[in-house]
Amino acid sequence: MRSSNPVFSRDGSFTRDTGYAGFDTSQRQPVGPPYANNPYAQTPQGGGLTDQQLAEMYEAPSAGPLRTGRMTMDDVVARTALTLLTLVAGGAVAWFAVPVANYGIATVAALAAFVVGMVISFKRSVSPPLILTYAALEGFFLGAITNVFNTIWPGIAIQAVLGTAAVFAGMLIAYKSGRIRVTPRYTRIGLSIAMGFLLLMLVNMVASMFGASMGLNSGPLGILVGVLGIGIGAFFLSLDFAEIEAGIRGGAPQREAWRAAFGLTLSLVWIYLEMLRLIAILRGDD
Repeated sequence: MRSSNPVFSRDGSFTRDTGYAGFDTSQRQPVGPPYANNPYAQTPQGGGLTDQQLAEMYEAPSAGPLRTGRMTMDDVVARTALTLLTLVAGGAVAWFAVPVANYGIATVAALAAFVVGMVISFKRSVSPPLILTYAALEGFFLGAITNVFNTIWPGIAIQAVLGTAAVFAGMLIAYKSGRIRVTPRYTRIGLSIAMGFLLLMLVNMVASMFGASMGLNSGPLGILVGVLGIGIGAFFLSLDFAEIEAGIRGGAPQREAWRAAFGLTLSLVWIYLEMLRLIAILRGDD
């Protein structure tokens, strides 16, 4: 069964088959009988090893760590850190280089980031340069929009960053402790709510273009929608954690750590934007 997370559901990404996590198991070579290549497995008649074989086993060097080329948690952490650092660097450039009133270049960066993100999501193979390009473009957009918010509500940038970090830490603890279990039912319900939320925001955006307002950016309804948006982002994080864990357990190739980093970055960007909007509502009318 394919992953429920859209980022990990493309061909060449993490998959599950017959209830067990795996990665492209159809291409693995058969290994033959256990210990088929072990010279010490050939025992003389009567069973047991000869004195010479025992001596060779005793004097042989201990086995070191195998370099299997499989994804590890360290790989995921390293790639995610590099992706987020690229995002922060792009944000810093926009913060200091883009005038507060100039939305045009930020909008272009956002559209470009969306296009690159779609290419990454539908691309069969993992492309680290594309993922870093997405991070730089998305960071540029976030830096520009955050500067605008911070000008209106001083200090909101650090509040949004701390809030996003708190959500990430809370979800990681809840997942690792077993308080949150990514089951098929949990995934179906979460994805249904997420699709409904996206449809609601799309309708609100279209209504705003025609001068109408649904009240989603202010007041109690705006606060409720903001909290729901952050909750959906946290839900996507739980899917990311589950798919990363399944990929490591199933022996996903090392390059898939970049796909995991991309998925985590998408979820964190979602949470940050919703956190920024919620804090703005709480601190005053838009």
